[in-house]
Amino acid sequence: MIRPAQEHILNRLPSSASALACSAHALNLIEKRTLDHEEMKSLNQEVREYFKEHVNPGFLAYRKSVTAGGDYGAVEWQAGGLNTLVDTQGQEFIDCLGGFGIFNVGHRNPVVVSAVENQLAKQPLHSQELLDPLRAMLAKTLAALTPGKLKYSFFSNSGTESVEAALKLAKAYQSPRGKFTFVATSGAFHGKSLGALSATAKSTFRKPFMPLLPGFRHVPFGDINAMRTLLSECKKTGDDVAAVILEPIQGEGGVILPPPGYLPAVRKLCDEFGALLILDEVQTGMGRTGKMFACEHENVQPDILCLAKALGGGVMPIGATVATEEVFSVLFDNPFLHTTTFGGNPLACAAALATINVLLTQNLPAQAEQKGDMLLDGFRQLAREYPDLVNDVRGKGMLMAIEFVDNEIGYDFASEMFRQRVLVAGTLNNARTIRIEPPLTLTPE
Repeated sequence: MIRPAQEHILNRLPSSASALACSAHALNLIEKRTLDHEEMKSLNQEVREYFKEHVNPGFLAYRKSVTAGGDYGAVEWQAGGLNTLVDTQGQEFIDCLGGFGIFNVGHRNPVVVSAVENQLAKQPLHSQELLDPLRAMLAKTLAALTPGKLKYSFFSNSGTESVEAALKLAKAYQSPRGKFTFVATSGAFHGKSLGALSATAKSTFRKPFMPLLPGFRHVPFGDINAMRTLLSECKKTGDDVAAVILEPIQGEGGVILPPPGYLPAVRKLCDEFGALLILDEVQTGMGRTGKMFACEHENVQPDILCLAKALGGGVMPIGATVATEEVFSVLFDNPFLHTTTFGGNPLACAAALATINVLLTQNLPAQAEQKGDMLLDGFRQLAREYPDLVNDVRGKGMLMAIEFVDNEIGYDFASEMFRQRVLVAGTLNNARTIRIEPPLTLTPE
C-alpha cells in the first residue's frame, strides 16, 4: 500500500513504469482482506484524488451534494452479507439501493459466486467460433421463463445494449414493411447510447448530443388516448410506427406506475396498428416487482423484452434481448448483423443461470411482493405524519419511491440516511424522488 509520503511518486514515473507500478499496487490491494489505519487513510486519499483527476470530478461534487461532512468520500471495500456493504473504515451500510437494481439475489450470493468460480476454473471467455454451451442453456432457460412466445435471445453486457439491440431488431423487422417511427414516453429512461438515448426522455441527457436518431416520438406515460392519437396521426402521414418502447413501471422517471389496464391497452393498440411492443424490463425484471417480470401483473406479452441489471446476480454484467421467433428470424440469414465480443460469455451466462435458479428456488418474486407491501405501508404511515414534507409514496414489490415536495428535502433525506448508514439515492429523471430498491433478500431485522 502506498503511504501518504509516496502519494505522488506514481505521477513522476515514466508512463510505462507508472502504469506498471499502479497496476501492481492495485493487484496488491485486491489480495488484501483487511487494512490497517494508515493503509485505509492512504487508500481513501488515493481514490478521491484519482476520481478527481482521472474518472470525473463531477461525481465527487454529486457525492458532496447528497452526503454530510466528509461522508462523500466513503470508499466501499467489500460486501458485508447479502444485504449490506462495508467501507474501508469498517462501517456497514444497509443496502436499500441495490446498485440501482442489480442485487436482487443479494451481494455475493453464494450460489451465483460458486457458479462463476466453477466456470472460471474451466474457461472464462468463449472462443467466438465453437458453440458455447452456457449461452445455449441460458437462451433455452429464458425461453421457458419469459412470457408468451418469446423464444430467441441475444446477449450483451448492459441494459443500454439490450435496448440498442431491441431497436435494431425492430428496425430490421419493420423496415421492409415501410415502418420507421418509434414511440416512447415522457419520463422514460432506456439508456444513454445514441439509439437508447433517442428513446430516453430527459432533456439534460439528450441536448448535449443533439441531433439524436430521427423518427422517435414521445407521448405522456400512462395516457392511452395520447398513444392512440399519435399512432393514428403517424399512419395518416405515412410515418407508420415500427415499435412502441415502454418500461412497465418507469424507474428513473421516479418509480411511476401507469393506471391499471394501460399496458394491455398499449398491447392492443400495437396489434391494431401493426407495431411491435418492446418492453424494457431492465430494472423491473427478475422478480423486482413481485412477479418475475412486471408485465406479468397484467398478462401482457411483448414482441421484444429487454433484460439486464439483476440478470447477472450482482456478480457479472449481462444483458439479454429476448424476442419472438417471427421477429428474431430477420437475423437467421446473417447472424453477424448485430454482435458484441463479450455478449453471452461463459462467466456472465453462469451468473445468470445461477441467478434464475436462486430466484425460483427461493421464490424471491413472491417475497418481494410481501416485503414491498410491508415497507410501503410503513412509508405511507410516515407520509401521513409529515404531509408538509412528503408528496407521495408509491411502488410495486421492492421497487419503491418516496417523493418529497422539493429537491432539497430529497437531498437532506438521502444525506441523513447515509449518516444512518442506509444507502438510498434519487432517480435520474426526477430529483424530488428517492428510490428504495433493496435486495429481495432483505430481512425484517
